[in-house]
Amino acid sequence: MNFKKAFPYIVLLLLAIAVVAIKRCNQPDTQDTTTPKPKKKETADNNYQQRGLNRNPSHINYSKHARCRMGCRHIDEKEVMEILKDGKINYRKSELDGAECRKKYAVEGYSHDNQHLRIIFAPCNDEVTVVTCIDLENEFDCDCN
Repeated sequence: MNFKKAFPYIVLLLLAIAVVAIKRCNQPDTQDTTTPKPKKKETADNNYQQRGLNRNPSHINYSKHARCRMGCRHIDEKEVMEILKDGKINYRKSELDGAECRKKYAVEGYSHDNQHLRIIFAPCNDEVTVVTCIDLENEFDCDCN
């Protein structure tokens, strides 16, 4: 075979090899686990939705009912914060179906004065509303609605 006749085929073969090599260099390497990939920047709304209960909210609201129950059951705001920060979520008593700002988390734990409490929190964006407070060991007379 004459070199002049084979030259165009050789050039085409070299171009094809170059195209394949360039495509491989531009694809991300899924096998490399040594280099951490940068995290996607999350918006505040997505962050709260993924995280669930915000245990460090910018503001805590108290429903009228929660304020009444807190008064009847001798629960103060410091105890509410203790349960929010350190309590365990009771998923059987929580209502997690529905829209993000309609979820309610039942969080249980012991306060600094050893009250066994369940507090219902309703998070919405960067705020949390206390819906009600329950003493799990003691019954209290209460006229709250």
